[in-house]
Amino acid sequence: KAQGGTTHVPYREVYVAGSRPRLTSTHSIMMAMAGSLSCQQVALISLLLAAAVSRSNAFLPSSLSRGTFTQSPANIVGGPKGSSPVRPMTTNLRMGLDLVTYLRTEWISAALCTNQTPRSADVCLQLGTEDGRAVTFIPKTIRTLITSSAEPDGKLTVTARRQLKQQADRRKAATIQYEDQRADDLTEVADESVDIVISLQAAERMRDNGLDWKKSVQEAARVLKPGGRLLFTEATTIDGVNYLDYIQNLYTMRVGEDDVVKSEGDDDDENDIRYPVFDEIGSDTVDLVIVPHVAGVAIKAMDAGLTPAERAAKAAQEEKDRLADLSIAAFERGNKKRRKKKKKKKTDEEAVENA
Repeated sequence: KAQGGTTHVPYREVYVAGSRPRLTSTHSIMMAMAGSLSCQQVALISLLLAAAVSRSNAFLPSSLSRGTFTQSPANIVGGPKGSSPVRPMTTNLRMGLDLVTYLRTEWISAALCTNQTPRSADVCLQLGTEDGRAVTFIPKTIRTLITSSAEPDGKLTVTARRQLKQQADRRKAATIQYEDQRADDLTEVADESVDIVISLQAAERMRDNGLDWKKSVQEAARVLKPGGRLLFTEATTIDGVNYLDYIQNLYTMRVGEDDVVKSEGDDDDENDIRYPVFDEIGSDTVDLVIVPHVAGVAIKAMDAGLTPAERAAKAAQEEKDRLADLSIAAFERGNKKRRKKKKKKKTDEEAVENA
């Protein structure tokens, strides 16, 4: 596996133990309007709605605005009056992305998947599948979409399975390969078997659920084929770690003196040679958002995972092929010159005879 460094749901959702969050009606209205309004109009309406929501939050009870409130059994209908509370019941208020950031990152994610997926790609894997939007984001040239979960138990939720099936039935494109596996431990996916990995606002959900988002990036690097692509739209920083910096500094191995491959626990030396997992990374910050996000594409190196000996052998073979191509090109140029010279001689002889 690749080794790395050591180092939205809409704007509001209410999480109650044993239930799944539901999208607010505002989200449904905005998504319906997005098809008929320009980006500037939708952005303006989103800003106005966000301002209205922030003003309404000022009138929430202090306990609710902090995210938790307690209720004793004596206050529950049917409970014995005057009884002392046995244990407090808590209802946590989980704040997701604000509406403006959510809509903008959704548009960016859709455009990224559509424009940066090569036509030759057949297999796509999504990190932290939570709904069916990936089915509509990826091009119809993708034949298989593999799922993974950001839930602690690694299982897809019933809601996610239902939405994936609904979107797949409507679009009639990629086949959904349902896999109950954690996004940071892709046990059901073989090495170098995937063309595209997408990570769309999944890193923070992994963090919230106790998963390791850094390990999910390492797993993505492991399952990607050489030349495969990681498409991401994620928060710029997660727990103080810059998402883009982590990808850029991810390497497959560290080699010291005498071509000795070092493990992660070995001493670090400035003279060590590091082989990066992704040799080409293009990214940009997402504009018109409240919460900073970054979107981009990282292309896995063609020689990622090769040992120094294998890299040397590959370089020698490439040099041999290059010299062979030069020899063939030189031979063809010589043949062309000889044919041209022979034709000129024949033309001159015919001119002498006619004279």
